[in-house]
Amino acid sequence: MGILNDRIKEMRTKKGLTLAYVAEQLGIKEATMQRYESGEIKNIKHETITKLAEIFDCTPSYLMGWEESSEPAYDRVEALIARNGKQMSKEQKLRLIQLLSEIIE
Repeated sequence: MGILNDRIKEMRTKKGLTLAYVAEQLGIKEATMQRYESGEIKNIKHETITKLAEIFDCTPSYLMGWEESSEPAYDRVEALIARNGKQMSKEQKLRLIQLLSEIIE
């Protein structure tokens, strides 16, 4: 297996997600998802890697092996909030504010 395949499996298991769940989120069959993890499918589309990163809450660069940490860097948090803020519900925004307040205090 390559680093991409390893990291896909690593992140899926770290997040406690099933193959079936991730496959459903991608709109593919569970068998295809398993083939991504096993390395049987070697050329995964850029769009699929991007969607996997969203599902796993990491960067595509981490999945590709270009970054060592799956945690977003603090200097990118503002960009992440700006990019995803429009998609967040009011409850999610309030929860984020609460979490940030707890960290700062």
